[in-house]
Amino acid sequence: MHSEEYRSLKNLAPDDRPREKLWEKGSSALSDAELIAILIGSGSRKESAVDLSRRLLASVNNNLADFGKLGLAQLSQFYGMGAAKAAVVAAAIELGRRRRSAEAMVRINMQGARDVFEYIHKELGDLQHEEFWVLFLNRSNQVIGTRRVSEGGLHSTVVDPKKVLSLALELRACAFIAAHNHPSGTLSPSREDQLITNKLAAAGRMLDCPLLDHLIITTTGYFSFAEHNLIEV
Repeated sequence: MHSEEYRSLKNLAPDDRPREKLWEKGSSALSDAELIAILIGSGSRKESAVDLSRRLLASVNNNLADFGKLGLAQLSQFYGMGAAKAAVVAAAIELGRRRRSAEAMVRINMQGARDVFEYIHKELGDLQHEEFWVLFLNRSNQVIGTRRVSEGGLHSTVVDPKKVLSLALELRACAFIAAHNHPSGTLSPSREDQLITNKLAAAGRMLDCPLLDHLIITTTGYFSFAEHNLIEV
Protein backbone atom coordinates (compact mmCIF):
# COMPACT_ATOMS: atom_id res chain seq x y z
CA MET A 1 0.00 0.00 0.00
CA HIS A 2 1.37 3.40 -0.94
CA SER A 3 2.38 5.47 2.10
CA GLU A 4 0.21 8.40 1.02
CA GLU A 5 -2.90 6.39 0.19
CA TYR A 6 -6.11 7.99 1.38
CA ARG A 7 -6.71 7.02 5.02
CA SER A 8 -10.28 7.09 6.35
CA LEU A 9 -11.56 5.62 9.61
CA LYS A 10 -12.39 2.32 7.93
CA ASN A 11 -8.73 1.93 6.88
CA LEU A 12 -7.51 1.92 10.47
CA ALA A 13 -6.64 -1.14 12.51
CA PRO A 14 -9.60 -2.44 14.60
CA ASP A 15 -8.22 -0.99 17.83
CA ASP A 16 -7.92 2.45 16.20
CA ARG A 17 -11.47 2.72 14.88
CA PRO A 18 -13.21 5.21 17.16
CA ARG A 19 -16.76 4.49 15.94
CA GLU A 20 -16.44 0.78 16.65
CA LYS A 21 -14.75 1.55 19.95
CA LEU A 22 -17.63 3.81 20.94
CA TRP A 23 -20.18 1.06 20.28
CA GLU A 24 -18.16 -1.56 22.14
CA LYS A 25 -16.95 0.47 25.14
CA GLY A 26 -19.04 3.63 25.29
CA SER A 27 -18.19 7.27 24.55
CA SER A 28 -16.35 7.75 27.85
CA ALA A 29 -13.70 5.26 26.72
CA LEU A 30 -12.67 7.43 23.78
CA SER A 31 -9.95 10.05 23.88
CA ASP A 32 -10.66 13.64 22.90
CA ALA A 33 -8.97 13.05 19.55
CA GLU A 34 -11.07 9.95 18.88
CA LEU A 35 -14.31 11.81 19.62
CA ILE A 36 -13.33 14.61 17.25
CA ALA A 37 -12.31 12.03 14.64
CA ILE A 38 -15.85 10.63 14.64
CA LEU A 39 -17.13 14.10 13.81
CA ILE A 40 -14.55 14.60 11.08
CA GLY A 41 -15.21 11.17 9.57
CA SER A 42 -12.14 10.96 7.36
CA GLY A 43 -8.65 12.30 7.18
CA SER A 44 -6.56 13.16 4.16
CA ARG A 45 -4.12 11.36 1.90
CA LYS A 46 -1.42 12.06 4.46
CA GLU A 47 -3.09 11.20 7.78
CA SER A 48 -6.06 9.51 9.39
CA ALA A 49 -8.96 11.34 10.99
CA VAL A 50 -7.52 10.50 14.40
CA ASP A 51 -4.14 11.94 13.44
CA LEU A 52 -5.81 15.07 12.08
CA SER A 53 -7.76 15.41 15.33
CA ARG A 54 -4.56 15.09 17.35
CA ARG A 55 -3.03 17.84 15.24
CA LEU A 56 -6.06 20.07 15.85
CA LEU A 57 -5.82 19.54 19.59
CA ALA A 58 -2.04 20.05 19.58
CA SER A 59 -2.60 23.52 18.11
CA VAL A 60 -4.32 24.53 21.38
CA ASN A 61 -2.01 22.51 23.64
CA ASN A 62 -4.70 19.83 24.04
CA ASN A 63 -6.91 22.28 25.91
CA LEU A 64 -10.56 21.57 25.12
CA ALA A 65 -11.66 24.96 26.42
CA ASP A 66 -9.38 26.66 23.90
CA PHE A 67 -10.43 24.20 21.20
CA GLY A 68 -14.01 25.31 21.75
CA LYS A 69 -13.00 28.87 20.86
CA LEU A 70 -11.81 27.94 17.36
CA GLY A 71 -14.07 29.41 14.72
CA LEU A 72 -14.98 28.15 11.27
CA ALA A 73 -12.22 30.11 9.59
CA GLN A 74 -9.56 28.76 11.97
CA LEU A 75 -10.75 25.16 11.74
CA SER A 76 -10.95 25.15 7.96
CA GLN A 77 -7.37 26.38 7.65
CA PHE A 78 -6.03 23.01 8.81
CA TYR A 79 -4.97 20.75 5.97
CA GLY A 80 -7.53 17.95 5.64
CA MET A 81 -10.43 19.83 7.22
CA GLY A 82 -12.26 21.90 4.65
CA ALA A 83 -15.52 23.79 5.04
CA ALA A 84 -17.81 20.77 5.56
CA LYS A 85 -15.75 19.17 8.33
CA ALA A 86 -15.17 22.51 10.02
CA ALA A 87 -18.93 23.11 10.02
CA VAL A 88 -19.60 19.74 11.69
CA VAL A 89 -17.04 20.39 14.44
CA ALA A 90 -18.29 23.97 14.99
CA ALA A 91 -21.87 22.70 15.23
CA ALA A 92 -20.88 20.09 17.82
CA ILE A 93 -19.08 22.73 19.87
CA GLU A 94 -22.14 24.97 19.78
CA LEU A 95 -24.44 22.12 20.82
CA GLY A 96 -22.21 21.47 23.82
CA ARG A 97 -22.29 25.15 24.71
CA ARG A 98 -26.09 25.24 24.47
CA ARG A 99 -26.39 22.14 26.62
CA ARG A 100 -24.33 23.81 29.33
CA SER A 101 -26.56 26.86 29.14
CA ALA A 102 -29.71 24.74 29.31
CA GLU A 103 -28.41 22.86 32.34
CA ALA A 104 -27.46 26.12 34.02
CA MET A 105 -30.90 27.60 33.42
CA VAL A 106 -32.51 24.81 35.42
CA ARG A 107 -30.61 25.60 38.58
CA ILE A 108 -29.38 29.18 38.36
CA ASN A 109 -31.05 31.74 40.58
CA MET A 110 -29.67 35.24 40.07
CA GLN A 111 -29.05 36.79 43.48
CA GLY A 112 -26.51 39.38 42.40
CA ALA A 113 -23.95 40.54 39.87
CA ARG A 114 -21.48 37.79 40.75
CA ASP A 115 -24.05 35.14 39.81
CA VAL A 116 -24.65 36.88 36.49
CA PHE A 117 -20.92 37.13 35.78
CA GLU A 118 -20.31 33.44 36.46
CA TYR A 119 -23.28 32.50 34.29
CA ILE A 120 -22.56 34.65 31.23
CA HIS A 121 -18.75 34.83 31.32
CA LYS A 122 -18.40 31.63 29.28
CA GLU A 123 -20.21 33.35 26.40
CA LEU A 124 -18.53 36.76 26.52
CA GLY A 125 -15.27 36.61 28.42
CA ASP A 126 -12.92 35.65 25.58
CA LEU A 127 -14.54 37.30 22.56
CA GLN A 128 -12.52 39.68 20.40
CA HIS A 129 -15.62 41.65 19.38
CA GLU A 130 -18.52 43.11 21.35
CA GLU A 131 -21.74 41.18 21.89
CA PHE A 132 -24.82 42.16 23.87
CA TRP A 133 -26.76 39.46 25.73
CA VAL A 134 -29.90 39.53 27.83
CA LEU A 135 -30.94 37.16 30.61
CA PHE A 136 -34.70 36.88 31.13
CA LEU A 137 -35.97 35.95 34.59
CA ASN A 138 -39.13 34.68 36.25
CA ARG A 139 -40.56 35.97 39.53
CA SER A 140 -38.04 33.89 41.48
CA ASN A 141 -35.13 35.47 39.58
CA GLN A 142 -34.44 32.17 37.82
CA VAL A 143 -33.16 32.32 34.25
CA ILE A 144 -35.85 31.26 31.79
CA GLY A 145 -34.05 32.37 28.65
CA THR A 146 -30.73 33.78 27.45
CA ARG A 147 -30.45 35.58 24.13
CA ARG A 148 -27.73 37.34 22.16
CA VAL A 149 -29.46 40.46 20.86
CA SER A 150 -26.57 42.23 19.15
CA GLU A 151 -23.11 41.61 17.73
CA GLY A 152 -20.73 44.41 16.83
CA GLY A 153 -17.12 45.32 16.35
CA LEU A 154 -14.15 45.79 18.62
CA HIS A 155 -15.48 48.87 20.43
CA SER A 156 -19.27 48.94 20.13
CA THR A 157 -22.51 47.15 19.33
CA VAL A 158 -25.97 48.54 18.61
CA VAL A 159 -28.89 47.39 20.76
CA ASP A 160 -32.58 47.83 19.91
CA PRO A 161 -34.69 48.06 23.11
CA LYS A 162 -37.78 47.04 21.12
CA LYS A 163 -36.13 43.70 20.32
CA VAL A 164 -35.37 43.14 24.00
CA LEU A 165 -38.98 43.92 24.98
CA SER A 166 -40.29 41.62 22.26
CA LEU A 167 -38.21 38.76 23.62
CA ALA A 168 -39.35 39.53 27.17
CA LEU A 169 -42.98 39.28 26.06
CA GLU A 170 -42.31 36.09 24.11
CA LEU A 171 -40.71 34.44 27.15
CA ARG A 172 -43.21 35.97 29.60
CA ALA A 173 -40.32 37.29 31.64
CA CYS A 174 -40.84 39.24 34.85
CA ALA A 175 -37.45 40.98 34.77
CA PHE A 176 -34.26 41.01 32.74
CA ILE A 177 -30.52 41.59 33.07
CA ALA A 178 -28.29 42.92 30.30
CA ALA A 179 -24.62 42.08 29.74
CA HIS A 180 -22.04 42.97 27.15
CA ASN A 181 -18.29 42.56 26.87
CA HIS A 182 -15.39 44.95 26.44
CA PRO A 183 -12.67 43.17 24.40
CA SER A 184 -10.28 45.97 25.36
CA GLY A 185 -10.36 44.77 28.96
CA THR A 186 -11.52 48.07 30.43
CA LEU A 187 -14.34 47.92 32.96
CA SER A 188 -15.23 51.60 32.76
CA PRO A 189 -18.66 52.18 31.19
CA SER A 190 -18.77 54.48 28.19
CA ARG A 191 -21.34 57.22 27.61
CA GLU A 192 -23.05 54.89 25.12
CA ASP A 193 -23.16 52.12 27.76
CA GLN A 194 -24.98 54.44 30.15
CA LEU A 195 -27.37 55.61 27.43
CA ILE A 196 -28.45 52.11 26.44
CA THR A 197 -28.82 51.21 30.12
CA ASN A 198 -31.16 54.17 30.58
CA LYS A 199 -33.17 53.22 27.48
CA LEU A 200 -33.54 49.60 28.57
CA ALA A 201 -34.53 50.64 32.09
CA ALA A 202 -37.18 53.01 30.70
CA ALA A 203 -38.50 50.34 28.34
CA GLY A 204 -38.66 47.83 31.17
CA ARG A 205 -40.65 50.21 33.33
CA MET A 206 -43.22 50.64 30.56
CA LEU A 207 -43.65 46.89 30.32
CA ASP A 208 -43.56 46.32 34.07
CA CYS A 209 -40.55 44.08 33.43
CA PRO A 210 -37.66 45.88 35.15
CA LEU A 211 -34.02 45.92 34.15
CA LEU A 212 -32.32 44.59 37.29
CA ASP A 213 -28.72 45.10 36.20
CA HIS A 214 -26.37 45.65 33.30
CA LEU A 215 -22.92 44.10 33.43
CA ILE A 216 -19.78 44.89 31.48
CA ILE A 217 -17.77 41.68 31.13
CA THR A 218 -14.05 41.26 30.53
CA THR A 219 -11.81 38.21 30.65
CA THR A 220 -11.15 38.61 34.36
CA GLY A 221 -13.91 40.72 35.87
CA TYR A 222 -17.11 42.71 35.60
CA PHE A 223 -18.70 46.10 36.23
CA SER A 224 -22.25 46.20 37.59
CA PHE A 225 -24.45 49.23 36.92
CA ALA A 226 -26.75 48.18 39.76
CA GLU A 227 -23.92 47.92 42.28
CA HIS A 228 -22.84 51.43 41.32
CA ASN A 229 -26.42 52.77 41.47
CA LEU A 230 -26.39 53.68 37.78
CA ILE A 231 -29.78 52.23 36.85
CA GLU A 232 -32.71 54.66 36.92
CA VAL A 233 -35.73 53.34 38.82
